[in-house]
Amino acid sequence: MIADALKMAFGTLTTVRVPAPGLIDRRVAGGAMVLAPLAVVPLAAVASVIVFLGDLAGLPAFASAALALGAVALGSRGLHLDGLADTADGLGASYDRERALEVMRRGDSGPTGIATLVLVLLVQVGALAGAISAGHGIAAAAIAVLAGRGVLSLCCARGVPSARPEGLGATVAGSVPVWTAAVVFAVLASAAALVFPWRQGLIAVALGYLAASALLARCVQRLGGVTGDVLGGCVEVAVAAVLLALSF
Repeated sequence: MIADALKMAFGTLTTVRVPAPGLIDRRVAGGAMVLAPLAVVPLAAVASVIVFLGDLAGLPAFASAALALGAVALGSRGLHLDGLADTADGLGASYDRERALEVMRRGDSGPTGIATLVLVLLVQVGALAGAISAGHGIAAAAIAVLAGRGVLSLCCARGVPSARPEGLGATVAGSVPVWTAAVVFAVLASAAALVFPWRQGLIAVALGYLAASALLARCVQRLGGVTGDVLGGCVEVAVAAVLLALSF
């Protein structure tokens, strides 16, 4: 089960080529969400290396931050960024649940989605640039990538419904025991507290989770639950919040 869950996590969240899982059921899907931070360790490493090389080459902090986060986006197929834009379009389109879900199902992005995407990316890049200028950009990039994917276990915890009867949301919604999601948070928060001054590390991960929780609660209220797009949106707002807390 763990091997299949890890394969699903890598295959869903990264461009790393892995064999297809032998079985995908709710246990495997839940395991994939729990193992999401582990699956994106290569992306976190790439982001950190780019920040290091940018600093070595004397690049402006903003340029290094943009390159690092761009590499993460490419390494995840832009999946979460697309989810953020679609979620923003859905929430901004209509108070009617079915209408909002229909807008999210389309492949294009509207003005609300594009504006949200640009603003969140600006926050992410600007905050990471601040962390680079403060001298801890390498660690900040890694922690943000890992904690951003860590919130997936929270968003898929027991009690969180799916907005649709089909799709990724339906497969993973409610598939993670609450205590397991809490353990993922504790591990990530502890790692951040070891790398940074402990208060700053804990606050950074906690803010990431709070930002994701706020978006999740809004989507459950408006849409009736989570979708794959909502999960992506939660990842990106969590990354932005973590980087903001680590930007100084």
